[in-house]
Amino acid sequence: MYSRVTLLEIDTLRMSMDDAEQLFRGEVLPGLRSQEGFEGILVLTTIEGQGMIVTLWSSEDAAADPSGFAASELSRFATLFRSPPGREFYRVAIADLPVGSGT
Repeated sequence: MYSRVTLLEIDTLRMSMDDAEQLFRGEVLPGLRSQEGFEGILVLTTIEGQGMIVTLWSSEDAAADPSGFAASELSRFATLFRSPPGREFYRVAIADLPVGSGT
């Protein structure tokens, strides 16, 4: 399993974190779920606007976003970020997550 980690900071003067999370859930997550090799996601946030999105993928190729979906979505919402998001790729060495705990 592989992961793509995106670090970002929402401009909370333009949009609250609650609204940003709802926007992500409604407009980005459905498309993300349909991507080849997608296996799951963790979205971590702070009230101050910092966020980390960890997506899980079946292969290194799938994590590399060959369709360009992630880049397209990040550019679509660029005006909500305080600065351009950063992205890194990792091999998942250990995963021990509760089953069915997502909301």
